[in-house]
Amino acid sequence: MRLAKVIGTVVSSTKAPGYESRKILVVQPVDPKGNYIGTSFLAIDAVQAGVNDLVLTIEEGNSARQIIQDADAVTVKTVVAAIVDEIST
Repeated sequence: MRLAKVIGTVVSSTKAPGYESRKILVVQPVDPKGNYIGTSFLAIDAVQAGVNDLVLTIEEGNSARQIIQDADAVTVKTVVAAIVDEIST
């Protein structure tokens, strides 16, 4: 799992099978204080997240497919699994 901030969305006129009804987000990993770390990446949205939302991503294909409830979505690697409301340390 990785904490990230949604920094954008992907707009495409044509998508491969399995992606047609999926929203794809651009997410940037962050530390618990919200500082950007690492490199941004793409993730399938499973929770209706939006730009500037703090989210939890899952970066393992089998878990991602289970979250989006599509066992045949072999091309899914990363999914946004939760919108984070608060972090307590």
